[in-house]
Amino acid sequence: MLKGLSNLASLMANAGELKSKAAEMQERMAAIRVEGIAGGGMVKVEANGQQKILSINVEDSLLATNDKEMLEDLLLSATNQALDLAKQAAASEMSTLAGGLGIPGLDEALSKFGADGSTE
Repeated sequence: MLKGLSNLASLMANAGELKSKAAEMQERMAAIRVEGIAGGGMVKVEANGQQKILSINVEDSLLATNDKEMLEDLLLSATNQALDLAKQAAASEMSTLAGGLGIPGLDEALSKFGADGSTE
């Protein structure tokens, strides 16, 4: 119980710095750019660290095949890859930024995120 209270007191003491860091994190997440690629580069999906899809590029030659199922599969694959990469990049960036905050347990909590973005 007392440990929880000391953690809360520490968190309250750092509230101003946390607010500033949160704004900085949002800016950095928006600036991160990753690309998922499928079909040997025929489909490219760009995402940012906020896990928003920014662009999708499909080669004209793929469209010419009129193979809807293959196009859907490649779009799905490239999108999932881009979002996975965005999660990894965001977790890495957040860990870097949060390291100096001195919030008890924060580094440990962030370290629990695996390379695939899961909390296993």
